[in-house]
Amino acid sequence: MTKAAKVEKHPRSGTRQLIDDMLTQRTRMLKLLCDLSQQDLMQADEAVRETLDDFLTVLVDYIAAGHFGLYERIAMGSERRTPVVDTAREIYPRIADTTVAAVEFNERYGNASGDALAQHLTRDLSTLGEEVTTRIELEDRLIQAMLGSDYASMQATATAH
Repeated sequence: MTKAAKVEKHPRSGTRQLIDDMLTQRTRMLKLLCDLSQQDLMQADEAVRETLDDFLTVLVDYIAAGHFGLYERIAMGSERRTPVVDTAREIYPRIADTTVAAVEFNERYGNASGDALAQHLTRDLSTLGEEVTTRIELEDRLIQAMLGSDYASMQATATAH
C-alpha cells in the first residue's frame, strides 16, 4: 500500500498530512544542520555559504510548515480535542521563542559577509541547534497528543527506512 493510500485511510488524514509535511521539512533541516556543523565554519568559503543558504531555506520552510500548518490549525479553533488544545497552550509560548530565534538567525546570516560568518557562525549555530532541539521535543509532545499511538508507529516506520 502506498503512503498516500495509508494517509487517506487515516481518520485524521488532513492532520496527518500536515504533520508528515512538517516532519519531512524537519528531517531536511536537521541533515543540513549536521552538514553545516561538520564544515570548517572559520573558513567562510563558497561551500560553507552554499550549505548555509540551503540550510536557511529549509529552516524557514520547516518553521513555516509548523507555524502555518499545525499551529495555525489549532489557533483557528479547528482542533476540538481538549488534550491537544491543552498541550498546544502549554508549549506554544516556547515554540514561539524558537520561531523568533530561527527567524533572527535567518536574518543575520541570509546576506552575511565572510567576516561575519567566520566570527560568529559557530556560536550562533550552536545556540540555534539548542533552540531547534527544544522545538523538536515540544513538537513531538504535540504530535503525540494529536496522533497518539499512530505517532509511535509512524516513528518506528521512519526509523526502519
